[in-house]
Amino acid sequence: MMTTISHYSMDSLKIDAAREVERIGAWVRATLADPIRRRGVVLGISGGIDSSVVAAVCVRALGPKRVLGIFMPERDSDPESLRLGRVLAGHLGIQTELEDIAPTLEAAGCYVRRDHFMRRVFPEYGEGWKSKIVLGSGQGPFNLFMLVVQTPGGELRQARLPFDAYMGIVAATNMKQRTRKQIEYYHADRLNFAVAGTPNRQEYEQGFFVKNGDGAADLKPIAHLYKSQVYQLAEFLGLPAEIQKRQPTTDTYSLGQSQEEFYFSVPHREMDICLFALNNGVPAAATAAAAELTVEQVERVFADIISKRKATHPLHLPPLLVEPVTWETDGPVAKGQAHS
Repeated sequence: MMTTISHYSMDSLKIDAAREVERIGAWVRATLADPIRRRGVVLGISGGIDSSVVAAVCVRALGPKRVLGIFMPERDSDPESLRLGRVLAGHLGIQTELEDIAPTLEAAGCYVRRDHFMRRVFPEYGEGWKSKIVLGSGQGPFNLFMLVVQTPGGELRQARLPFDAYMGIVAATNMKQRTRKQIEYYHADRLNFAVAGTPNRQEYEQGFFVKNGDGAADLKPIAHLYKSQVYQLAEFLGLPAEIQKRQPTTDTYSLGQSQEEFYFSVPHREMDICLFALNNGVPAAATAAAAELTVEQVERVFADIISKRKATHPLHLPPLLVEPVTWETDGPVAKGQAHS
């Protein structure tokens, strides 16, 4: 799909939402029938736009009785996520399960391990403190990360994160996504349902997910859609206004954290314009005008997207084998057929 460069704007990302909802719904039904062979779908409900749209599309495709939503709060979760998740479930008429994953995370040492690395930067970090990781303001080829903490008294402090501390905090925090996925697959297995993933194209293409965590799913209905296109579907589907207006958040750290301050570096509107442009050969100058950024800023975003694609490529890979293991489900092995 190419765009007219001289007229490149946010309108280039407009889609026929009604047609797209029907197309995705037909694909969901066909995919569940074969090759997945499952009766319905399970998905985690966060109160955000992506999981809300996936739930709504699946309800349209399958009916509310074949969609199960799972709420999985933990110690650092924003209460608003659970509230909006319940609003969505009531709106769609789907059944839900509430699974508090905090005890599991505590038993696995998620919080203790994370706080150990927090204290590498702020030795006094402990009970009553809050934190988040944000992108630094460095202009080099590598992203720098800062640790922002809030003391029990409300004072905000910030310091650069050493690489080993950053990796340790992220590794411990990734337990949250992996624990949620374990719960989703428990319910999927007991119901003979499939697990639906909720990444949009920004997240999927740039590796904004945890391998075997929120990256694990049997089907991903909106991974081909840019974030603004997900919002278009939300409007067409008539999702509750407060869900459509909610700002994208990671809802992973105890301090509020937007996706752009943690990973994408620019808001989702500008990222959509830049990502679409990069994928469709639109020059930086035309992109800058559409995104209301400077050409230099667009070039930095382009470079960052390419860097993230390379760095996160292993997240997309299946388990690697010494040699292909082949078989045929209905008869003799087909020459050259491989299974991941």
